[in-house]
Amino acid sequence: MCGIAGVLGDEASAAPLITTLAHRGPNGIRTEDGPGWSVGHARLSIIDLEGGWQPLHAAGGTVIGNGEIYNYVELTKEFGLADRLATGSDFEPLLHLYAQEGPKAFERLRGMYAFCLIGGDGRTWLVRDRFGIKPLYYTAGPDGVRFASEPRALARGPMAVERAQELLALNYTLGEDTIFAGVKRLAPGQVVEVRNCAIRSSPLGGGGPRSGGGGAAKSASLFRPFRTPPPEGEDQLLRALDAVLEDSVMVHQRSDVPYGLFLSGGIDSTAIATLMSRLNERPVTAFTCGFDVAQARDERAQAEKVARALNLDWRETTFTEEDFWRLAPQAAWALDDPTSDYAILPTLKLAEAAKGTLTVVLSGEGGDELFAGYGRYRRALRPGWLGGRAAEPQVDAPMLADGGAGALSRWRATTAGIEGNLLKRSQGADIATWLPNDLLLKLDRCLMAVGLEGRTPFLDPQVAAFASALPDRMKVRGRYGKWILRKWLERACPAADPWGKKKGFTVPVAAWIAPRAADIGPRLAQLKAVREVCDLDAVRATFSDEAQAVQRWPLLFFGLWSLIHLEGAKPNEALKTLLDD
Repeated sequence: MCGIAGVLGDEASAAPLITTLAHRGPNGIRTEDGPGWSVGHARLSIIDLEGGWQPLHAAGGTVIGNGEIYNYVELTKEFGLADRLATGSDFEPLLHLYAQEGPKAFERLRGMYAFCLIGGDGRTWLVRDRFGIKPLYYTAGPDGVRFASEPRALARGPMAVERAQELLALNYTLGEDTIFAGVKRLAPGQVVEVRNCAIRSSPLGGGGPRSGGGGAAKSASLFRPFRTPPPEGEDQLLRALDAVLEDSVMVHQRSDVPYGLFLSGGIDSTAIATLMSRLNERPVTAFTCGFDVAQARDERAQAEKVARALNLDWRETTFTEEDFWRLAPQAAWALDDPTSDYAILPTLKLAEAAKGTLTVVLSGEGGDELFAGYGRYRRALRPGWLGGRAAEPQVDAPMLADGGAGALSRWRATTAGIEGNLLKRSQGADIATWLPNDLLLKLDRCLMAVGLEGRTPFLDPQVAAFASALPDRMKVRGRYGKWILRKWLERACPAADPWGKKKGFTVPVAAWIAPRAADIGPRLAQLKAVREVCDLDAVRATFSDEAQAVQRWPLLFFGLWSLIHLEGAKPNEALKTLLDD
């Protein structure tokens, strides 16, 4: 995992862009210029520590990438590339495949990636993996196309008020337009061609390039429906699930540096831990985070039980009130493309704890979306008289003039075209919105802030193919979601207690903010960004009325974020601005 940046169609250097992403590449930065392009790469060394420096050149082309192409070993063997490779990098085989197949080669990739490929055929591509595990942003204009792994590297316009409203209503923003005017993000699975300083589409499988109005266009997508017929019978399905999960975890462990996992104690991370324990001779290192507040909920006890059963090298870290005030501004800095999901805080603490022991961390993101684990999916399947309701965000944003109704309307419009039955549409909506723009964004930024790589074995094309083809009854049955995953864990790791009542996971942010709420509310109401987006009376009321305490963290995060990314404050300065210390 690394940071990438570049300038296409202009003579400007990528050096100033990539230096802003040095935190993503603690092993070093390299830049290179060519005819009409300049690229930079900040490296976190994972595979081929000595020879895998980028940009890479082969078969007449150049590539810089962020992430990992897990099936590079299989592709090398399938296409007989071994004798042609100059490095052991997972990205070098891509250049040879592109020379043979053109952009069709992108469909063969299994992994998490965002890359720029400058082909020997004179065509230049920006590509993002199908789930959006790895980020990629760009700007397009008369002076060329600029791209980077984080918006902070690009020339950013003013705050887009509509996106800020989405942040406060949904905890994340929607679509390809970011919170910075003029900065866009590639959508999950998006493939775009850059020609003449413009972004152009080039649909895979036929048709020529089409230019988009004003340099923006819908592009080809790698995100295809998965339609693999599942085996018949419960036992056959469980064996097939075991095989597909083991294979995914195996390739996600490909690394020349130490790897381990984040273990929450829940179904998803326990499934990953079970397979890692099976595949490794030595105890796997696992980190778990809990809280020192009595009313906080976490699953440390269950995580410890699993760790003992699987003989993991289990390490526990505790998140304190002091950590909250120390890490809140650091999290706001890391998330220049913001999500106010409070899970960013323990994720950053876990990353700090793992740093120095691990370089690669596996985690369970994606299990709920693929195997239907969220309670909202089960509620959506119930009739209204039994409490059923649509599986969509429950918006409560009194700080906005419309209460968040506009953001919810935009969410509905964003997900309106998703096909399938009710359950598949509900899952697809989360995969298109919440997953890339909240969960995966959080994982990328919080781990990259300390120079770690996060990997998500559930978000693998083969796992997704299996999960998508399952009948609904294998995902949701009675009061249980992830039914088949629980059934598998019942056999593979009984200590997981897969049918037990879930304790849940909450970060006690309200309790930590409460003693300082009287200071924070008036100061937030004075901030320029808050005044542009919020009803100021409602902001002040949020910090004076304990009944509205749940709304305080999103506003505090937004205030810190705006001070850092719009007004140029350093993280500690931003926090001091909001506290009367």
